[in-house]
Amino acid sequence: QNPSKDLGGNSPSERPTLAFFAGGLHGYLRPILLQYWSNKEPDMKIFGPMARDLEGKSRYREYMKSSKYCICAKGYEVHTPRVAESIYYECVPVIISDNYVPPFFEVLDWESFAVFVLEEDIPNLRNILLAIPEEKYLAMQHRVKMVQQHFLWNKKPCQIKIGPLMTKKPEQAKYGKPSEVSETASDWEKEMAISGGKSYSKLVSVGDIYNVGGETGDDSSILNGKDLHNDQELVENTELDAEFPGEKNMDMDEVYAVQDANGQDDEFTMEKVGETRHGLSLQQIAKPSNGIAIESSNADTVEVTSTEVYLLGNVSLMENSRSSVNFSTDSPLSKLSDGEQMGVLPDDEDHIMLKSNLANSDNGSAVMANPVKKKMRCNMPPKSVTSFYQMDQLLARHRHSSRAMRPNWASARDQEILAAKSQIGSAVILKNDRELFAPLFRNVSMFKRSYELMERTFKVYVYKDGEKPIFHQPILKGLYASEGWFMKLMEGNKRFVVKDPRKATFFICHSVQEHTLYVRNSHNRTNLRQYLKKYSEKIAARYPFWNRTGGADHFLVACHDWAPYETRHHMEHCIKALCNADVTAGFKIGRDVSLPETYVRSGRNPLRDLGGKPPSERHILAFYAGNIHGYLRPILLKHWKDRDPDIKIFGPMPPGVASKMNYIQHMKTSKYCICPKGYEVNSPRVVEAIFYECVPVMISDNFVPPFFEVLNWEAFSVVLAEKDIPNLKDILLSIPEDKYLEMQLGVRKVQQHFLWHANPVKYDLFHMTLHSIWYNRVFQIKPR
Repeated sequence: QNPSKDLGGNSPSERPTLAFFAGGLHGYLRPILLQYWSNKEPDMKIFGPMARDLEGKSRYREYMKSSKYCICAKGYEVHTPRVAESIYYECVPVIISDNYVPPFFEVLDWESFAVFVLEEDIPNLRNILLAIPEEKYLAMQHRVKMVQQHFLWNKKPCQIKIGPLMTKKPEQAKYGKPSEVSETASDWEKEMAISGGKSYSKLVSVGDIYNVGGETGDDSSILNGKDLHNDQELVENTELDAEFPGEKNMDMDEVYAVQDANGQDDEFTMEKVGETRHGLSLQQIAKPSNGIAIESSNADTVEVTSTEVYLLGNVSLMENSRSSVNFSTDSPLSKLSDGEQMGVLPDDEDHIMLKSNLANSDNGSAVMANPVKKKMRCNMPPKSVTSFYQMDQLLARHRHSSRAMRPNWASARDQEILAAKSQIGSAVILKNDRELFAPLFRNVSMFKRSYELMERTFKVYVYKDGEKPIFHQPILKGLYASEGWFMKLMEGNKRFVVKDPRKATFFICHSVQEHTLYVRNSHNRTNLRQYLKKYSEKIAARYPFWNRTGGADHFLVACHDWAPYETRHHMEHCIKALCNADVTAGFKIGRDVSLPETYVRSGRNPLRDLGGKPPSERHILAFYAGNIHGYLRPILLKHWKDRDPDIKIFGPMPPGVASKMNYIQHMKTSKYCICPKGYEVNSPRVVEAIFYECVPVMISDNFVPPFFEVLNWEAFSVVLAEKDIPNLKDILLSIPEDKYLEMQLGVRKVQQHFLWHANPVKYDLFHMTLHSIWYNRVFQIKPR
């Protein structure tokens, strides 16, 4: 009813607090802020969440009104309501947010009324603020009050007023060398010039609040010769980050609304698809017209300060569907009646829940009583399905037309790879090869010739950067064993690894061991992304090889579900060997490699219990046992658990050795082993089935199976569409016996390509992974 309620703040002389922040601790930055400044200095009032009662809200406002500087630290994303809140309460905003473009950037001169602090300078926050001269602070605070009119909502829009002091003065001083500063400059200006702007590179300049004509100096679309327009390649997949809820909790004084996030269906984008790969400073976004170097830092927030709950407009909730809030200019604010509440679960939950017995707004619309959960992407079926035929078409298209960038300069190693490509294309046709079973391959002749050339040409340099156990301490048991075994065997290999990077055809950036950095149950990938970002920037700065190809001749290996999301920006052009090979989540067929997910039960003996019964002793038609996470497995159990004696479908097996042996015996005595997806498209059961010589039945739409570029999966597996689960038995029974025997033979023959050995052997899983990385690079490389 009154958006300007409590507008304004105390005069500068009545602001005894140097800096203030209070709010939720989501994202990676805010915990760092509190670590350094919570309860450390009496003039630095840095808190976590404040009480959400009326007293807590009043204290929050009083701190804003009586503080010189209000800290605007990022949460999950770069923006935060505290920027406008600071201006509302006439407190100078201190923005800590890399890559954040401030509001009305094209016309406002933010240097005149705000402070930008780098994320890395949080430990120096107090010194930076104290270094600002009093006259400088007073000028900024005065301009905060002047700019305030542009950040207010009015029921009836008001015309702005522009005073004589609010236009950019062309003669404004530029600070550089001491000789460039006039004798009439202020003490602060002289000190700034003497330091070369270095000491105050995080501070805004004294100036007015407008950029006349919207100009900011240099062309902001070009930086160091590189076009900064959004990379369209990064925008291809719009469903990539649907891992989190689809509502945002927004800070509003006296109003707490749950608002639909940008109209996106079924997803809350934790990082924008088109975000820049490396941080841009404010100076890079636009060169300041007064010549001072300005840098920005990471910041972002989404949070709640009010316990009184209101609904904006008409709220409709439908079970198993999106909740929506309709905003209307003539819909009054409707406060929930006593006993009703709208609550937000903690950040570590996978959904947002609205609770109400029944709430009627003024116009009679009702809120349903049943709680509504916002599902995560991994708990919903995909919006589109890519068939095996379409995957084959994509592979052929990318073989014909590479999307890789051309190297910035030529290399003799590129010529070796181009020569190999020619030889692979003209490979002599093989007949009855003793080592390879031809039906397993798309083209066994090309595969063998490519493998021979790989053994001769493939040379890799392993970056030694990165700390244990993040990059160089492998895990050899469990779900992430593929990543660990490859890392162990690669770093100890003398045939392919070179010490001189100039001799390398490939460079390896080991993927992060996610379990080390991930905070359990947090559902927050921020620290993982930030670690990889710093790692890739470190490599690019220390070595020239990354910059030659943009990372196209670099590869990484990762088996965690989140690897596609964590590596999408900072390692986008690398060859990624991923267990989570989801064609709808950024996996590039023809460039990336589908890495087999292997569940290794014994790190000392990865081949323990290998093999299974012959076809004549396999009396179970189909078998599955496992956890029921994701949306698909409950459907499988609903249709087939305890429904048919030929179909052995169970939930989780009980713990213990006897149960494990029972599981293995079922795999060894079943004709078909069901491999349904869990949270993501990949499952270790595909390799488990091959390990125990059981024909795998893959039920996972959009899953690109391992070594897709060379293997013919139709020769030794069954691919079942998710929608066909009700017809599972009929489909399996319709397969002729001779066809089943051919597939089971194919499983036994392909088994050698899915085994780990302590000492790698020809054509094993280690060499197959290397070959697919090599093979895809051969067909993607472009000459300079």
